[in-house]
Amino acid sequence: MANHKSSLKRIRSNAAKRLRNRYQAKTTRNAIKKLRGTTTQAEASPLLVKVISMLDRLAKKNVIHKNKASNNKSKLTKFVNALK
Repeated sequence: MANHKSSLKRIRSNAAKRLRNRYQAKTTRNAIKKLRGTTTQAEASPLLVKVISMLDRLAKKNVIHKNKASNNKSKLTKFVNALK
């Protein structure tokens, strides 16, 4: 168990940040699944913009690695461009 006030506070703040990060990462994963489920480019294009923004935000906050965000964005863009 932690012995200092500051370490107790750090434990509390880390738990809050962990929950927030998990929520944002899960929301992004759900948005990616929704985007992959689209069948027309007209409905996929606005979703792609939103998903790319979410991925950039996660990478900026180090929730996911910047290369993982880049790979996801590349694959999703290819997917949307291949739609009719």
